[in-house]
Amino acid sequence: MPAKALYLEDFKVGQTFRAGALRMDVEAITRFAAEFDPQPFHLDPTAAEASFFGGLVACGWHTAAATMRLLVDGALPVAGGVVGAGGDEIRWPRRSARAIH
Repeated sequence: MPAKALYLEDFKVGQTFRAGALRMDVEAITRFAAEFDPQPFHLDPTAAEASFFGGLVACGWHTAAATMRLLVDGALPVAGGVVGAGGDEIRWPRRSARAIH
């Protein structure tokens, strides 16, 4: 974490911060899904191929949790952290062209 923590009024439009990388592999996707969201398109690559996703996808809550990990570990120096930042809506990412097969 940088020496100077930033408050919301310190951020500028267009300002960016590096968050690092996090790999969502088949093992991580299926492990999370088995415990929290056991739908076939999260657990079974063959069943997922027949779904509207066309292949295995991570649970939206898994991607949200991974995003939080990147925020905490990354270079976004929010004073006091991002606890309770909230939001009015959440949209799940779509399966990318570089998705796991």
